[in-house]
Amino acid sequence: MSRKGQLTVQRKAIYDVVMESPDHPSAADIIDRLKERGHSFAYGTIYNSLRYLTDAGLIRELKLEGDASRYDARVEDHQHIVCRVCGKVEEVFTAIPAEWLQAVAKETGFTVEDEHILFKGVCPACKERNK
Repeated sequence: MSRKGQLTVQRKAIYDVVMESPDHPSAADIIDRLKERGHSFAYGTIYNSLRYLTDAGLIRELKLEGDASRYDARVEDHQHIVCRVCGKVEEVFTAIPAEWLQAVAKETGFTVEDEHILFKGVCPACKERNK
């Protein structure tokens, strides 16, 4: 098997960081966490490895409004909600109604193959702080 198709030491270390993260880390977060573990990979290696892991379906890249990409270990279908105050990102597992997808397909003529809906609001901790 070629190196391109292998889970190299670097890719495995990056994958482990994403899998063990309780949040949705950015590349910068991943770099910091790798350094804490004693790794010092080149930035290009990290970004190329994140692309590989995303393309291979092992992790999911999240592009959240003007923010740096963030990475998610959960690859099954789900949505996200972002706190507009602190930036916290959480997963939402409520199913998207089939009628929505049908309406989008009818309006646009597209065949909907995948969806990602981003919800925004204020998390419980920020609501409590602002009382």
